[in-house]
Amino acid sequence: MEFKLRPARDHGLDAADRLRSLSRERGLGSVVLGSAWRALVRGYLAAFHRLEVTGRENLPPAPFVLVANHASHLDALTLSAVLRGDAARRAHALAAGDTFFTSTLTSAFAAYAVNALPVWRKRTRPSEIATLRERLVEDRLVYILFPEGTRCRDGTMAGFQPGIGALVAGSDVPVVPCFLDGAFAAWPPQRRFPRPGRLRLSIGAPLRCDDLPGGRAGWEETARRCEAAVRALAPAGA
Repeated sequence: MEFKLRPARDHGLDAADRLRSLSRERGLGSVVLGSAWRALVRGYLAAFHRLEVTGRENLPPAPFVLVANHASHLDALTLSAVLRGDAARRAHALAAGDTFFTSTLTSAFAAYAVNALPVWRKRTRPSEIATLRERLVEDRLVYILFPEGTRCRDGTMAGFQPGIGALVAGSDVPVVPCFLDGAFAAWPPQRRFPRPGRLRLSIGAPLRCDDLPGGRAGWEETARRCEAAVRALAPAGA
């Protein structure tokens, strides 16, 4: 393989702009902080939520996208925590910019502890989606994405939005469906802090969307496939 040297994608950005940039790359400090944060979260999930994971063997090598139902702030923490090794270091949660990147303090935490990338709801530009898609493949990343778009308010999973299709339709990047049970009871949107309660994460077989075209029709079919796969993992009555 021919070696090509290129500058970091976020080269030349000042500190504040780097926090909110979709081109942000991890430095040594971010890697160390992220590793310590994941260890802390894993301990918390084991002690307070007795996290049970099934289907971990379904996780492929990077790049891939994890999609799941979204009922709680515990969702992204849990999906990030179950990743190991190279996949954990390459993982980015796609987080709502208007919630997690509104101040320097919250942006720094989201960027350096959680390694989140901002997605600005209702004003994401096509060029930003293109950047995310390009980085996913070229940098062999892992994205953690909740295609409902926001946390549900009553524990009932909503329909998936087509943004997931814009990232993966027509590509060979696999999408791994997941269902997290118990997060709404433990930390619903109405509560300020979580309470103890068992969490069960089911990880399904990867989906491929390389047969789908780009454009709205392909994006919507991708969303339908992903939604069906996530719903199929839900326990009876969920």
